[in-house]
Amino acid sequence: MGSNPLNLAVRFLLELAALFAMAYWGWTQHGGFIRIILAVGTPLVAAVLWGTFAVPNDPSRSGKAPVPVPGIIRLILELAIFAAGAMAFFASGLTTVGLIFSAVAILHYLVSYDRIVWLLRN
Repeated sequence: MGSNPLNLAVRFLLELAALFAMAYWGWTQHGGFIRIILAVGTPLVAAVLWGTFAVPNDPSRSGKAPVPVPGIIRLILELAIFAAGAMAFFASGLTTVGLIFSAVAILHYLVSYDRIVWLLRN
């Protein structure tokens, strides 16, 4: 169920890329102290959300859920963070990177259809 090691590696790289995109976006949008707050704070908030809200016994994660949530909530959270990453690439002027990131994220979820079904049932 979506726990193929290669697919898990792709998801991990997507997570890192989304966090990078948010940091880069924050850095490019403002100057001074606000730049630092956005560049550090935006990906930090996303990472905390990603790591905190989970479906108990999700085999594609550690199985631990610091704050247990239904599968649909987890799926929405994942999609929101990946969408925010794509939008951050686009808003930063990295259109090609944003398109590639979006395509890989969509492909990841197409390959992970069994995990999506599991999330919607749990």
